[in-house]
Amino acid sequence: MEWSIAEVSRLAGVSSRTLRHYDSLGLLPPSHTRSDGMRHYNAEALVRLQRILLLRELGLSLNDIAHLLDEQRDPAEALRGHLQQLRGDRRRLNQQIKSVRRTIVALENGAELMAQDILAGFNHDQYRKEVAQRWGHPAAQASDDWWQSLGVAAQTEWKERVATLNAAWTQAAAEGVSPASDRAQTLAAAHADWLASVPGTPGHEQGRPDSEYLLGLGEMYVADPRFAANYGGQPGAELVRNALQVYVAHRG
Repeated sequence: MEWSIAEVSRLAGVSSRTLRHYDSLGLLPPSHTRSDGMRHYNAEALVRLQRILLLRELGLSLNDIAHLLDEQRDPAEALRGHLQQLRGDRRRLNQQIKSVRRTIVALENGAELMAQDILAGFNHDQYRKEVAQRWGHPAAQASDDWWQSLGVAAQTEWKERVATLNAAWTQAAAEGVSPASDRAQTLAAAHADWLASVPGTPGHEQGRPDSEYLLGLGEMYVADPRFAANYGGQPGAELVRNALQVYVAHRG
């Protein structure tokens, strides 16, 4: 089964002009083009368009998207990473929807407005609390026990490793490096390896952090100025978060 460019434009909410532009870039060629020039797209092309639209929402450029699509040959594996991210976004949006509804009801009925109800779902400290609640005190204790067992010399070496990684992120952000670039993805892989090496980190036993854990940390970096400061401020934190999102989407 195939769909015309007009049908795809209507279903996806993307203009025909944009679809033709994607074709001119080699990003989304039609399945075939009729003799009258009308483009048609099959299911495989629509799956590719779905991935393009998801990556666009991450703020990636079309060049970066093309690079990722070329690397991620298994669409199901790539979409699994996107699904995890979307589920996290849905949880946050559901909290915000409930908060706004409660505020509207209170305003319309002249009821007392409670701060905890108005701001529920908007307090970004929730990410840190969610990690603690999800993996609990045993994980935190395992991490602390490991740290204390290192000794001064090993602790100093560890801190230097972290400082080097943070400085690399800061420099990359200052230079406007794209989250999907080889440089940012190399840093994202190093970041994941660093986290996985700590006992108590979700995924430590498998040698790779859990995807949900990585995505949650990325949001924490952006939401909390104390974390963002490690990466030179908000632009650096956003680069880390976005690069980790691409990293998770890529590895599935």
